[in-house]
Amino acid sequence: MSKARLPKTKKPTGAKKRVSKAATAQSISIEPVGVEPPAKVLPYSDIDVNRWREYEDVETGSLWMINGRERQNGHQLDYHGNCVPQILTQLLTRYTKQDDVILDLFLGSGTSAIEAVNLGRKAIGVELKADMANYVRQKLEEQGKSEQVQIINGDSANQGWTGKAIQRSLKHFDREQAQFLFLHPPYADIIRFSDSEQDLSNADSTDAFLEMFEQVCQLGYDMLEPGRFAGLVIGDKYAGGELIPLGFLCMERMNRVGFKTKSIIVKNISGNEKAKGRMSNLWRYRALVGGFYIFKHEYVFLMQKPKQTSGRAKRS
Repeated sequence: MSKARLPKTKKPTGAKKRVSKAATAQSISIEPVGVEPPAKVLPYSDIDVNRWREYEDVETGSLWMINGRERQNGHQLDYHGNCVPQILTQLLTRYTKQDDVILDLFLGSGTSAIEAVNLGRKAIGVELKADMANYVRQKLEEQGKSEQVQIINGDSANQGWTGKAIQRSLKHFDREQAQFLFLHPPYADIIRFSDSEQDLSNADSTDAFLEMFEQVCQLGYDMLEPGRFAGLVIGDKYAGGELIPLGFLCMERMNRVGFKTKSIIVKNISGNEKAKGRMSNLWRYRALVGGFYIFKHEYVFLMQKPKQTSGRAKRS
């Protein structure tokens, strides 16, 4: 019996072999086994953007709902109008690196300095009131954080004396300029913090307040490293039966001295006002009678100093 002949199969051509090898090599290069991609960090942050899924606590949206003030890690509600620490946590985590220097030109009760040290940064704070500056020094010393903070008792609108004092503090940290600027000014005259003429809360008009605030912005701009960021926390006010958009007016003043607006964040106001809960019914009555809505939000403006600057920005 003759053997059945199997049909001849065609051998793959050289072209097909080359395609097969190329495909195999490509699949290996795209999906290496057990090799993590190298870290990718930005010039102003320690966040590894190649591992972005791991930063679940870092905000990237423009609406921040913070329903309680952080009262641990050195923070306390010990001063009317002081900043919510979580704002600093978010801003410093995204826009600073370890050992960076944060400059706060309205230090108040020291929230920014405390959170800066908590996150491994250093801070320089300028505070107009001598008693408050001494209080913060004592509080930082008790918390073991005084070595990482320089406190200046001075007027942030005084670019001469205060500017030189800031430069000395920067030299203390072996820096020429700060890596982040934080501004939390008085919301005009809503709360008067002192009797000083240099206090922005004592300005006799909105225009006068804005002129003084612009001088502070100029000093902050000059002291900030090019390409780095600034955060402004501010709210609006009512006066003369109308809303004064103080937040956007302050943003515009920062634009005047050279800052570029990067983002506008709306944050709820909650758990940061002493004794305001007892006034809620009165404010509700006033709103109904006066035909307005009660403020339940404030702004966090994110600004950036351009990388290429031609020196001091000219005021218009």
